[in-house]
Amino acid sequence: MDGVTRVGAVDVHYDGDGGGRAALIVCEDSTCSTVTSEHVVRIARTLPYESGALYKRELPCIQAVLTSAPPVDLLLVDGYATLDPKGRPGLGAHAARAFGIPVIGVAKTSFHSATHAIEVIRGAATRPLYVTTAGGVSLDNAARLVAAMAGSHRLPDALAKADRLARGREEPRTIGPF
Repeated sequence: MDGVTRVGAVDVHYDGDGGGRAALIVCEDSTCSTVTSEHVVRIARTLPYESGALYKRELPCIQAVLTSAPPVDLLLVDGYATLDPKGRPGLGAHAARAFGIPVIGVAKTSFHSATHAIEVIRGAATRPLYVTTAGGVSLDNAARLVAAMAGSHRLPDALAKADRLARGREEPRTIGPF
């Protein structure tokens, strides 16, 4: 994609004690094949889950990890950027607005009103990912980008790694210089 030199893949996981971990993988290319840094931030206290307003809980966590890393030109989130063809904002749209960067939402499950999402099947997967965008990325370009991202599994490697880091299944590798 034009002008994209640094891509971030982010995920957040919540523990049973009211806290959480946000993880960010920073890559130097649009296919996320060159990881330059990995970041994890522990959040002592998160907001409680509010149905229909996940972004209120997630955005402070995402902001915390973004501020610990080099700036990114494009952000990948695990979830929807927009929730319907009219642009009702999902996590990605709220993130694009809050952080001033384009966002691609990569969701693993279908959402009934997201009829505009482009289905992307990667590798040998039989189930699609659902791609949506916010902040100026075209939906077609985003779908092509997600299809071309590094990794042979359903989920691109960068998002899968961010998930493992956020869940505490792995610790971030120090990669630098930053």
